[in-house]
Amino acid sequence: MTKILLFGKTGQVGWELQRSLAPLGNIIAVDVHSTEYCGDFSNPEGIAETVRSVKPDIIVNAAAHTAVDKAESEPDFAYLLNATSVETIAKEAEKLKSWLVHYSTDYVFPGNGEKPWLETDMTVPLNVYGKTKLGGELAVQNNCTKHLIFRTSWVFACKGNNFAKTMLKLAKERNSLSIINDQFGAPTGAELLADCTAHAIRIALDKPEVTGLYHLVSAGTTTWFDYAKFVFDEARKAGLVLAVENTYPVSTSSYPTAATRPHNSRLNTQKFQQTFNLILPEWEVGVKRMLVELFSATEI
Repeated sequence: MTKILLFGKTGQVGWELQRSLAPLGNIIAVDVHSTEYCGDFSNPEGIAETVRSVKPDIIVNAAAHTAVDKAESEPDFAYLLNATSVETIAKEAEKLKSWLVHYSTDYVFPGNGEKPWLETDMTVPLNVYGKTKLGGELAVQNNCTKHLIFRTSWVFACKGNNFAKTMLKLAKERNSLSIINDQFGAPTGAELLADCTAHAIRIALDKPEVTGLYHLVSAGTTTWFDYAKFVFDEARKAGLVLAVENTYPVSTSSYPTAATRPHNSRLNTQKFQQTFNLILPEWEVGVKRMLVELFSATEI
């Protein structure tokens, strides 16, 4: 039976991967709190020992330092988690001739312009997080022959914190909200990422020539402002009572952050769709599905 090692099992994507990868084989899933095997990316040697002990056929890395602003004040730690430990995994995977699946981000790009970024476009990260994630990409590409790297953006899930949850909470408390309207991207569900990953792995096991870097996001484009308005409209359709009456579009400069944010997070997914023969759904499809789950939960 195929043996799969999953890092980052309790994150948004990792949680969904436990479900989507189950039909592919036996999953050994770990995270930073695991005791039988080390899943702590601040301990590269421990991570290497985990790979050596499990001897997986497939490694899926859904672990990362994702605190974008915090990374600015702890760049070494962010690099350790996002690049150094990833390099360690890549080298161990190569020894085993295993497949390695890794996730990256649109933050590797400069975030300007209006065209969706291609896999071949020049990478110029705007912040520490982007630089460390680019380091992880290069570590995989340079050290592991059989790899799949998926760049994504604006990830959401019913599990954990996300933009929609935050907006709904604020919309219940406040009469008016100001929301950024000059950042463009596609909200992408962890469920979609996990399902697409499982499908891509199936293809890769039969066609190793598909190894490489791909952009993987939902179809369509929106802004945080329009995303929030969509969430509010769906909430009202579901019968939720919201206090918010006025929403105001504002620029990124209205909310200064430690890390510079990209204005253009659009990613061109043509390569992924053609290679794996899939059609990526519009972002609204996944968001609606998540909202149905949220509206039925007691926490919302």
